[in-house]
Amino acid sequence: MKHDYRYYRFTKKEAVRYLAEALFLCAGINYLCYRSWWAFIPMLPVPWLYLKIKRKKRLEQKKKQLNYAFKDAVNSLSVALKAGYSMENAISECIRDLKNIYPEDAPIVEEFCYIRSQLKVSVPVERLLRDLGERSQVEDIQSFAGVYGIAKRSGGNLSRILQNTARTLSDKIEVEKEVQACIAAKSMEQRIMAAVPFGIILYMQLMDPGFLSALYGNLAGICVMSTCLAGYLLAFWMGRRIVRIEV
Repeated sequence: MKHDYRYYRFTKKEAVRYLAEALFLCAGINYLCYRSWWAFIPMLPVPWLYLKIKRKKRLEQKKKQLNYAFKDAVNSLSVALKAGYSMENAISECIRDLKNIYPEDAPIVEEFCYIRSQLKVSVPVERLLRDLGERSQVEDIQSFAGVYGIAKRSGGNLSRILQNTARTLSDKIEVEKEVQACIAAKSMEQRIMAAVPFGIILYMQLMDPGFLSALYGNLAGICVMSTCLAGYLLAFWMGRRIVRIEV
């Protein structure tokens, strides 16, 4: 099966879940900051933006999983080529190895099954790998397709080149995992700090409902709350950017 990793379609369960989360978020902001039905009008784009953010996040997760699995596929291809298989037969051996690691409906298994089916109708491996790189927009896959194409045309030692490529991919992924492990605690701290302002407002409303009553139902209170909310969103965006490190 041929997938396009530049787009992501929510399942019905995901769409209902994320839409409910967006509506809950709007209701929470309205309750803590405005307490007015009119406040929902400027929040109408929020569900659409929330779904867009979730779609982007799901795409990134899918690409990352494909990239990690592609490393295992390259390792398997390297071993098969070293054993004397041609590239076409190495792909069949690779599929057998991938099915022992991943379920049959995993994207990497389906992609290599698609490549094998296209090889039967004489489509070049180089074109299929380049097509996978374009559809996935994964830098490592695109680089591998380019390296394979150059090695194929120049008549280089394909087995050795694949071994070096597999080693490079493995080192890069290991570094990325180490970086993610190092910043995991800071990322959790950022999430907790992001929830603290809303927790303080909720605590004050529950303990002393009249303390913040002057901020609701009047223009001055709306301006103050809107300014605070804008500052919070800016700080949240900056915090997410800081803890996001790409290798």
